[in-house]
Amino acid sequence: MEAGSRGQEVQVPASAALLGWVAAYGLMVAAASPAAEADSARSGGDTPSLNDVDDAAGADGDLPRRRLVRWNEYEGPFITMRLGGGFLWDFSGYSQDQDSKSQMSLQDKDDLRDFRILLKGRFPKIEGLSYTIGYMYDGGTETWRFRQTGLQYEIPKLHGRVFVGRTKEGISTNKLMVGYQGWTMERATINDALLPILADGIKWMGNSPDGQFAYSVGWFGDHFSEKESFNRSDSQFVGRLVWLPFLKTDPERLLHLAVAYRHANADDGFLQLRSKPESFEAQSYAVDTGKFAAQGSDIVGLEAYYRPGSWTFGMEYMLDQVSSHEAGDPFFHGGEIFAAYILTGETRPYNTKGAYFERISPAATVFGGGRGAWEAVLRFSYTDMDSKAIDGGRFWRITPMLNWHMSDNVRLEFVYGYGVLDRFDTRGETHFFQTRIQLQL
Repeated sequence: MEAGSRGQEVQVPASAALLGWVAAYGLMVAAASPAAEADSARSGGDTPSLNDVDDAAGADGDLPRRRLVRWNEYEGPFITMRLGGGFLWDFSGYSQDQDSKSQMSLQDKDDLRDFRILLKGRFPKIEGLSYTIGYMYDGGTETWRFRQTGLQYEIPKLHGRVFVGRTKEGISTNKLMVGYQGWTMERATINDALLPILADGIKWMGNSPDGQFAYSVGWFGDHFSEKESFNRSDSQFVGRLVWLPFLKTDPERLLHLAVAYRHANADDGFLQLRSKPESFEAQSYAVDTGKFAAQGSDIVGLEAYYRPGSWTFGMEYMLDQVSSHEAGDPFFHGGEIFAAYILTGETRPYNTKGAYFERISPAATVFGGGRGAWEAVLRFSYTDMDSKAIDGGRFWRITPMLNWHMSDNVRLEFVYGYGVLDRFDTRGETHFFQTRIQLQL
């Protein structure tokens, strides 16, 4: 197969081809499933399309509809506990033209992406108080790190709750959702370039009495996270407002509209914004501003999601005005737009309290004799990190992919991507072949 004007030969890695055959076989099994099971899948089983449970674990605490085991749960008079976990194994293969090779050095690789242990629960004697502890092995740095960890206290009279500890800042639905739940294998390039995965501080989250509005405000600092890889700011203030206009009149036809704002003071007087080409295994960054002197930045995020039944359409766009006298106050921007369709008829659940989407639960699991849930996704992402004195690059990528949710606990992902990077006065083209095995407890 030829690609581009340079006659680049696209070499499909053997591992990707093998998993592609697995995907094709699974689709044939799905197509051959009995009609009765198809009707059950279309009904979505007993999975509610809306959820209003939100504890200290946030999106990390999204529980499977089917209880795989019971030994990991404890209900005591003073404390409750649930032990959970997650495991990701990724493969990424690349086919680059010569210009792309001059920009990024990419080698095929498979490796452990993520392994985490989660402990969450409540204190029955103190109504409204919950806790969470997340501990993760980071395959990128080969270290163990605390993730979502802290206490949350709900105040019903104020229609809200306060969290203290390490958590998501609250900007971007895609960032709020734990990586195990998202539509795609990796978040968009601009998302990872501008937004840290976690922060330490205090966050207030609330809802209007009728539930149609959700909001959050938070303040975070780096006193305890100065040495963490996600730290990019000395301190930051973040706010988010979400409107759900159809929640009362037509809840199955969910419309989510949101705006968010983030003001951050640069970490020790410097910023560096960079991101890989939506492939964690990549050995090079696609966009990278380099480290430059800066005073801070102001980010505005815009979101729109529409979920009519088995379809989900979504977009996020971010605008980042950096305060840097030395670099001429550069302006960066980018976003993503996607469409996803669950071929087997399920509906992706949405958490109305936290204003984010949750994991898909198949109507009939593969391990129960069913076909699981199949989700087709098409995403386009764009990032522009070229501005004033900064030449960080411009990158866009289109990504069609399939998700096979075999059960509430097992998911396989099959991904193809085509990306173009404009950087160093060069335009490079790359084909991506990616797969993931995902396990959750």
